[in-house]
Amino acid sequence: MSRTLAEWLAYQERVHPRSIELGLERVRSVWQRMGAPAPAHHVIIVGGTNGKGSTVALLEAMAHAAGLRTGAFTSPHLIAYNERVRIDGHDVDDATLVASFERIENARRDIPLTYFEYGTLAALDLFARAKLDLAILEVGLGGRLDAVNIVDADVAVVTTVDLDHMDWLGPDRDSIGREKAGIARAGRPVIVGELEPPQGLLDALASCGADVERAGADFTAERRAAGWRWRHRDGTAMELPLPALAAPVQIANAAAAIAALHALWAVGDLLAAEDAYAAVCRGLRDARVAARLQVLGGDPPLVVDVGHNPQAARALAAWLDAQPPARTHAVYGALADKDVAGVIAALGTRIATWHLAGLDGVTSRGLAEDALADILRQILPGSDFDRHADVAGALAAARAMAKPGERILAFGSFFVAAAAMAERGG
Repeated sequence: MSRTLAEWLAYQERVHPRSIELGLERVRSVWQRMGAPAPAHHVIIVGGTNGKGSTVALLEAMAHAAGLRTGAFTSPHLIAYNERVRIDGHDVDDATLVASFERIENARRDIPLTYFEYGTLAALDLFARAKLDLAILEVGLGGRLDAVNIVDADVAVVTTVDLDHMDWLGPDRDSIGREKAGIARAGRPVIVGELEPPQGLLDALASCGADVERAGADFTAERRAAGWRWRHRDGTAMELPLPALAAPVQIANAAAAIAALHALWAVGDLLAAEDAYAAVCRGLRDARVAARLQVLGGDPPLVVDVGHNPQAARALAAWLDAQPPARTHAVYGALADKDVAGVIAALGTRIATWHLAGLDGVTSRGLAEDALADILRQILPGSDFDRHADVAGALAAARAMAKPGERILAFGSFFVAAAAMAERGG
């Protein structure tokens, strides 16, 4: 009898003894047993520390506006696993995923796969069967040894490089940058979305022979009074509306996404140049991605964000600075392997009260509320805070304290964002 999707996911967590096992040999062997069909006519792989999900959403919206049949693979999910695999803007259904998992299982035989590797292979399998014009694949962790890197991308994007997953990727930005450079290919474009990328990234890209296009040099984004201007080194320029996605950093993500599509459009077999501008404008207006400064209704409103490292916290701080003044009540939970001190320091006194949520009850990687409180006291002595065993308790405390005209910010982990969105029906 066939397993349900929930049963398949539970089974996948038991197949490999480790939840994370970087390396391409196992997943590539299974993919080859499945025939290794190309997932689409063209492929873009998006890596980086922050901004990957937003960049994928922008690419997907622009490509869809251009009339391209598009697939997007992202992770992790917030509410339902189906969110990870989208075809033409729609999450695939349970039956479609189950059928793919059955094909993967028949092919893998004695090769152990991780949960993420099953999902990656399912996305590649379903994209290949959908006859796509463009597949957009988000790196899960790092790049060089991430499962999506079994595919040779036509264009690679590295959004940003910051300190995260250091146990896996290295102790500094240079080391992490070298790992993220692994998605680039010789003679093919790689878009670097950060204005000041680490030298380790640039050195690795030069060594592999990729055609590097850097933000601020090969393409630029200039803010205007009523929008912004994108310009490429080849003279192409566009006057554009602001992205619908919130936060100042989204212009940088949008600029990188446009550069990636521009690299494909230059090939001439996807879209006529005269249609590109309209597609970009519509994509900027249409792109949505859950839990990236997503404002849910109410007064005070609930703002949900998955920012979980210092770089993301700095972007969140910039967004708060750009908003009308209002007391902000933070619901914050984190995983034990994250730089909690760096996140708290980045937000600083912008947060009026901290409602700390323990995540040790939902994941073995979760940080307990007492540990969060210890770090908060060290970084911001005298801060106003309370602590709770779970996100629900922290949200309830924030609601009880926040007054109309103020705001509640739930952030720090996908677990926090998912709980907040489920509560508000987001």
